[in-house]
Parts: sequence; structure tokens; C-alpha cells
Amino acid sequence: MGWPMARNLRHAGHRVVVHDADTTRAAHFVEEFGGVAAGAPADFAETPVVVTMLPDGRAVAQAILEWQGGIAAALTPGSVVVDMSSSNPLDTRALGGELAQRGLGTVDAPVSGGITRADSGSLTIVVGGDDVQAIERAEPVLNVLAARLFRTGPLGSGHAMKALNNYCGATSYAATAEALAIGQHFGLRGEVMLDVLNAASGRSFNTEVVFKDEVVPGRYASGFALALLAKDVGIAASLAASSGLEAPVCGLVSRRWSQALEELGPTTDHSAAHKAWWSVALTDRESAAATPGDSAEAAVPAADDARMS
Repeated sequence: MGWPMARNLRHAGHRVVVHDADTTRAAHFVEEFGGVAAGAPADFAETPVVVTMLPDGRAVAQAILEWQGGIAAALTPGSVVVDMSSSNPLDTRALGGELAQRGLGTVDAPVSGGITRADSGSLTIVVGGDDVQAIERAEPVLNVLAARLFRTGPLGSGHAMKALNNYCGATSYAATAEALAIGQHFGLRGEVMLDVLNAASGRSFNTEVVFKDEVVPGRYASGFALALLAKDVGIAASLAASSGLEAPVCGLVSRRWSQALEELGPTTDHSAAHKAWWSVALTDRESAAATPGDSAEAAVPAADDARMS
């Protein structure tokens, strides 16, 4: 995600300083698009807005506070850290408190839209922050990356919204997978079920895109890793627990995705999660046969095809 986002900022005329745990990757980016490959936090000294796009809040804190003393130590007061990762909002609030003591602003701005929309600069971004001026300083950067910006409220609300959105998506996936598996016992083909669901009240992003394009044809190549969705659903479950609200569905869905993560591995495409839940193959053999490039193995039961990333 970070690569096309940084590229779009360069194309829009922004000065970009890039840092990656893989220094070779950062060097390749600069070679292709220009900018500066940071070798130390001091390289960010003149950067008014620092964007993080990392696996989780722990990685964000490591880069901002710990890497060779932390990027934050090199920033001038008034600079803004924008965390666009899918982080736990409790971690975000803690980071914001630490940065505020240094005179730095913090904005959480996680994204939706995947690699495709990151590439086209048409992401949906949800923006949380306590400091209106910090958000306004970040907006020229965010506007390059997004088709839509939603201000969600105080610091951490953006990350909470992202986790809860993905919890809803993960729940829809689980329910759709169950429906297709049950339907087989009554002679219903997956492709037919999806046509009906998409013309009726069961319609969702999962029925329209994930199952129609990935599961039923046997592609399993949405580009969104199982580990990332399982992490977001786990964050949603922790938010439910901290709220004190009875949320049994959230806990159950979190356990289902944790099971899939444990059995299939973190790099497996999230669309293949159902393979950890039953040996029932949801791939429609006729649909798969009509999809160029798919192998016959795509329709075998989960026990024989446990890892497909």
C-alpha cells in the first residue's frame, strides 16, 4: 500500500522522504520516483507531515519513537504524524499523548480500498484527531491519496471505525460462506445463490465481489491477507470488551478468523478463510472451468488445499 501512495505524492509534487525496514526497497523507490531514502531520523527533520503505513500500532510506535531514537525526535514542533495503518485506537491515543508532549500533532487516518484504489489515488480515508489544525495540515497529503475523506471524531476514532468496518465485512463473509455451504445440501450452486443474494436483501460487498470474483471461481487472489483481516477483527473484539457492551457476535467472529489464521497461515488470501472451517468446497466447478488461468485443483476440499495465497 505504501509504495503507490508515496508514488502518488511524488507525482503531485510533494517532497517525499521514504523509510522501509527493507532498505533496498526504499532505494528502489527513490531510484524510480525520486525523493530521499532515509538512513536516519534526521532525514525527516524538514518534514511537516509524516505518514506511517505499517502492519500495526506496535510497528508505528517503533518507527516514530524507537528507531535510532525515533523519527519524532527529529521533527520540529508543529509537525504532524499521520498513522494510516490499521492500528488499535488505544495505541493511537497513547502515541498521541507522547507526541503532544513534544509539540507534535497526531492524526489517525486508516484507509479502505486496497491496492487498486491506493494505486489510483481513490482511497476512502477515515480521519480522527483532537487537533483541528493538525488535521488541516495533513489534508493536502490526504487529498492526494483519497477520493473521499470522512472526519470521524477524536483521536482514535478513525482506527476504531476501520476495525469496526472490517468486523462487519468479516461477519458478512462468514455468514455468506455458511449460507453457500448449507445451500449445497439442497442442490443449490454457489453461482446461482450469489445471483439471488445480489438481487435480494442478502447483498453485500462479499456477495458482489469476494465470493463472486474469488471464492466461487476458485481464484482466491483478492490481495488482502488473512492476517490483516483477522487482526482488525481482533481489534474490534477488544473494543467491544473495553466498552462493556455485550457483543457475542463480535467475539464469535473473532474466534472464527483466529482459527482460520492459525490453520491457513498469515499470508493466505482472506477470501480462502472458509477452508479452515469445513472440508466443503465452495468453488463452483462450472464457474471455475470458465475462468481462464484457474487450475483444476481450485475445487478440491480444504484438507487437500490448505494454503492458497
